[in-house]
Amino acid sequence: MITKYFTNVVVKFDPFTAGGRSARLFLARVPSSAKISCKVLTKTSTDKPSIEVTFRDKNVMKADPVNMNITELREYFDTHSRKLAIQDAIKE
Repeated sequence: MITKYFTNVVVKFDPFTAGGRSARLFLARVPSSAKISCKVLTKTSTDKPSIEVTFRDKNVMKADPVNMNITELREYFDTHSRKLAIQDAIKE
């Protein structure tokens, strides 16, 4: 996963559900240079599990960790990271 373009990451998840595994694995791969905000949900919580990433160019992408595994999350967020990598290569 290309994470060097992440500036802000917001993760909401219930660690005891199927989506909790995807969210935990995603958090393990986020660099320390990004601002990370994590909210652990309970069974009675009304919030939906979600992953929201803000990129260097202020683009925001959201994903549902319940419906996506870590491979799908990686591919989803890499689509925009690749575009930013190409822009960086062109500038050099």
